[in-house]
Amino acid sequence: MSATPVQGTWEPEPAGRWEDAFLTGNGHHGALVHGDPGADRVIVTHHTLVRPDGDDEHRRPPALAARLPALQDRLLAGDRGAAEDFTDGRPLQWVRPFHPAFQLRLDRPSPDDTDAPYRRAVDFTTGETTATRAGWTSRVFVSRADDVIVQHVTAPHLTLDLSLDPRLPGAPAGLGIGHGAVLTPEGALLTLRARYPGSDLAYTGVTLVAVTGGTTKLVPPGVLVEGAAEVLLLTRVHRHTGELDTVAESRALRDLLPVTPSAAPHPAPYSSPYSASYDDLLARHLTQHRTAYDRVTLDLAADPAERALPGSELLARPHGTALLERLFAAGRYHLLSASGLFPPRLTGLWTGDWNTAWSGAFTTNANLNLQTASAAAAALPEVTEAHAALVHRQLPHWRDNAREIFGTRGAVAPSHTDGESGHTYHFSREYPLHLWTAGADWLLGPLVDHDETYGTRDPRTTAALAEVALFYEDFLTRTDDAGHLVVVPSYSPENRPANASWGALNAAMDLSAARHALLTAADRRPEHADRLRALAGRLPPHRVNADGALAEWAWPGLTDTYDHRHLSHLYAVWPLGEINPYDTPVLAEAAHRALELRGAENDSAHGHLHHALVAARLGDGARVAHALGRILDGDYFHASLMSAHYPHRDVYNADAAHGLPAVLIDMLVQSTPGRLVLLPALPDSCPRGELRGVRTRFGASLDLTWAPDGSASAVLRPHRSHRVELRTPSGAEPLDLVAGEDRVLSFRTR
Repeated sequence: MSATPVQGTWEPEPAGRWEDAFLTGNGHHGALVHGDPGADRVIVTHHTLVRPDGDDEHRRPPALAARLPALQDRLLAGDRGAAEDFTDGRPLQWVRPFHPAFQLRLDRPSPDDTDAPYRRAVDFTTGETTATRAGWTSRVFVSRADDVIVQHVTAPHLTLDLSLDPRLPGAPAGLGIGHGAVLTPEGALLTLRARYPGSDLAYTGVTLVAVTGGTTKLVPPGVLVEGAAEVLLLTRVHRHTGELDTVAESRALRDLLPVTPSAAPHPAPYSSPYSASYDDLLARHLTQHRTAYDRVTLDLAADPAERALPGSELLARPHGTALLERLFAAGRYHLLSASGLFPPRLTGLWTGDWNTAWSGAFTTNANLNLQTASAAAAALPEVTEAHAALVHRQLPHWRDNAREIFGTRGAVAPSHTDGESGHTYHFSREYPLHLWTAGADWLLGPLVDHDETYGTRDPRTTAALAEVALFYEDFLTRTDDAGHLVVVPSYSPENRPANASWGALNAAMDLSAARHALLTAADRRPEHADRLRALAGRLPPHRVNADGALAEWAWPGLTDTYDHRHLSHLYAVWPLGEINPYDTPVLAEAAHRALELRGAENDSAHGHLHHALVAARLGDGARVAHALGRILDGDYFHASLMSAHYPHRDVYNADAAHGLPAVLIDMLVQSTPGRLVLLPALPDSCPRGELRGVRTRFGASLDLTWAPDGSASAVLRPHRSHRVELRTPSGAEPLDLVAGEDRVLSFRTR
C-alpha cells in the first residue's frame, strides 16, 4: 500500500482502443502505447503533422476593413443583425486537421504465455510506459534529451514481426505510401514515407532496430527477428517537402546508441554486434523530464487501498480523494508531455484517428487557455515556453488579421490555429470568430504571469503587448452618448444575446481584454504609459443586469443567454482578477450571480472546469466541488487518464485532463504580484492535504498543509523581497518577505 500519492497509473489488461493507450511524449513526438504482448501497437504522432488541402486562397483573413465603418454605424444605430453579412462570402473553413503518423506493429507469433498475469503501467515521474507478462517486457518513452521514441522489448528467445503501418482510422485513400527495410549491423532500418494527396508535402518515419542475439531477416514491409534476447527501437518522424535523407537520419539515430561491442558470434544472416543500453537513453531523458515533473505534488491523504487500484477502477469511485490525486498527477504529466514545439492541442499531442474532432486545433477562445492555466503556479515553465513559441511564431499573421479585417496597426489573434498559420479564416454566420478581438490579450496573459512568477521581463512579450495596445489605439474610436469608448463590433465566444445576433457591442470579455492589454502594455512601456492608461480609462464599466448578474454585454438593451458552455463574460474574474471579492466586492457578487445562472448547455468538459475556476476565484468551495463532481461523475476519463469532451468518454479531448490541476491549485492557493490567498475555496471533500512546490506571482515557492481540525500552515520560500497582502480564512494582514528567508505561517481553515 502506498503511503504517498501514486505518481502513475496501471491497468491489468492491454488497451483495446487507442483512446485507452498509455501516453508518452516530449512536446514534439508523441506515442500511444497499447501494451499487447502478442500484437503490440505504438501509434506515433508529431506536433507538425497537419494535413494540407491545397486551399490556400481561403486561408487568409478576409479583407473587410473598408466595410468596417459602415458596420459600426449600423450597430451603433441599433441594427442588431448588422454583423450577419459582414463577411467575404466564404464557407466555413476549418484549420488543417492534426493526424497520426503510423503505428509501429510488434507481433509475436503464437506467444505461449497468454494465461500469465499481465500488467501495463505508466510512470509519470519518468514518462515511461511498461507492459509485462511472464518473461516478456516492453518499455517505451519519448526522450526530451534526444527527441526520439524509444522502445525496448525483452523475452526469452524473442520472436517479433516488426513493421511501420500507416493503416489508421480515417487515413486518406490517396495517401502515397512507400516502405523501406534494410538490414544493418545493428539489426535493421525501417522507413515509411507518406505523401499527402495533391501536395508536395510528405512525412517520413524512420525506425532503427537494434537486435541483441538471434537473427534478423527481411520480411517485407518489415523485418522478422527470431531468437533474440532484446530489441531496441528508435523512431523519429519528419514532415518535409521533397525526399527525406533517410541515410543521414539513420546515422543520427545510430549515434544515439550508447553501445558496447558484443563478444557473441555473428550468426547468419544478421545479428547485432552491439548490446544497446536502454537505461542510458532513459537517464539522459530524466534529467529534463523528472526535474520538471517533480517540482509540485498534491497529497490529499487518500485511502492507501484506493491508491493501489488500477486507474479504471479508481474512475469507478469518483468521490474518493485518491482519484483527485491521480488525476492531478496525470494532468501535470500529460500537460508537460504535450508541450514543447507547441503547447497542447485539443487532443494534447495524441490521436489515433485522422478524423480528429475540431481538427485537433489549438482553440484559443477557451480550450488552450484552460489547458495551460496551471503552468505558472504548477512550476511548469516548459509549458509556458511552448505557449510563447506558438505566440511569437504567429505574430506576423496576427498583424495581417488586424490590417485586413479592422484596418488597424497592431495584432489580433485567431480563435483557431493549426500551429502553422495564425491567420483568421475560421468563421461563419453562427460563429463570427473574425469579430473577436480579445484573443491576443488572453494568449499573452500566461506570458505575463510567467514573468511575474520568475521576476523577469521577456522583451518579446513586451513587444507583443505593445502591438496589441497599438491595435486598440486604432480600433477604439467610437463612443457612446456618455463619451465612453465602444467596442464595436464585439463578440462573446461563442454566445449571442437573447435578443440580437452574434456580432454585438461591448461584450464584457472584450472590455476586460482591452482594458487589461492597455494597462499591461503601459506598465511595460513607461514612455507611452499616460496615453495608454488614459485610453483604458475611457472604456465603460461592466453592467449589472436586471437579474443582479454581471451582464455578458455591457451595451444597454442586450439581454443575456444563460444556458451556454462558455463563460467568456467572466474573463474579468478568471484569469484576470480584475473583479475579485477583495477589491470589487459588488462586482464580485454580480459575477457570482452570473455564475449561478449559467447553464452547462451540452456538458462540455471545458465548461465545467471553467465554471470551477471562476468559482474558486470567487471563494465558493461548494460550487468548485459541484463543478468537479460533474466531471468526475460524468465518465469523462479514459483508462489512459486522458479525457473526453463530453460525458461517457465521447470525443477524445485534453481539456479536462490538462485543466483539472489548475482547478485544484486555484481552490488552495491564489496569488497576484501583491496578494497571496490561501485556501480560498476548499471543498468539504478534501479535509486534509498537502500541496508542495507551487509558485506565486510575487516570486516565492510555497508548501501548504491543512488538517480536519481546522489547523493549517504554509512555508514560503521567497526569491525576492516584497510586501504582499496575505488572506486566509482567518482574515487579512500584510506580509513582509525577504529574499532567501523562509517564512512559516499558521492559520485556521475556519
